[in-house]
Amino acid sequence: MNTFEALLMGLLQGLTEYLPVSSSGHLAIAANLFGVNGEDNLTFTIAVHVATVLSTLVILWKEIVWIFKGLFRWNGALNAEQRYALAIIVSMIPVGIVGLFFKDYVEDIFGAGLLVVGCCLLVTAALLIFSYYARPREKEEVSVTDAFIIGLAQAVAVLPGISRSGSTIATGLLLGNKKERLAQFSFLMVIPPILGEALLDVVKALKHGAEAATAGIGTLPLLVGFAAAFISGCVACKWMIGIVRRGKLVYFGIYCAIVGAILITTQLL
Repeated sequence: MNTFEALLMGLLQGLTEYLPVSSSGHLAIAANLFGVNGEDNLTFTIAVHVATVLSTLVILWKEIVWIFKGLFRWNGALNAEQRYALAIIVSMIPVGIVGLFFKDYVEDIFGAGLLVVGCCLLVTAALLIFSYYARPREKEEVSVTDAFIIGLAQAVAVLPGISRSGSTIATGLLLGNKKERLAQFSFLMVIPPILGEALLDVVKALKHGAEAATAGIGTLPLLVGFAAAFISGCVACKWMIGIVRRGKLVYFGIYCAIVGAILITTQLL
């Protein structure tokens, strides 16, 4: 992987991790169009995942500090911060089970073929568009039950083309959660799964050995990919929070529908 390819894959990872268009789907498209696949290099994959998490911590540091300030304060009942943290923990259960026990099976069955990506992008489009027109009664905070359902949506996003941010935010909107807090919750709940995925990649790297894990990439491309993923992640995270507040997810739904239709058409012809 050269420096330009690392820049491209880092930008794609950072942007599409937060924008509701599916990072896995767009990385599969990039691999097909340009012959570049960052996931083939474990060290690069770990680097961009860590960069993505860091971008979340930078943009949402106030929310994270708020949670930790109240997390260990006990007044006889759960406070708002503890309920929020509990909801995040519960939301991790479905994706944790899928990631540990079924992710490899899902990848073996569905792979990352462009036909599968196209079909899944249409599902993402349907979710985003439907959540735009639905008008459920709004709730004050994300309940534990809602968090688990949103977590189920995140677990389904292991399929290439199903957007993690799109599926979780759209599901939360359909459940009636307020736009003002939903984007932050969606991005905070993905931090542990992304770190968990990076940890699994570290284990794979250790099994394959250092030389195999870093094969095909030098220090400069690795640093460029990391920086690109971090900077684009910060921009996309901040931008996406504003988009959710303004209720503009429908435009991403239209985009996913167009790209999905193009992929299906090209693969079937």
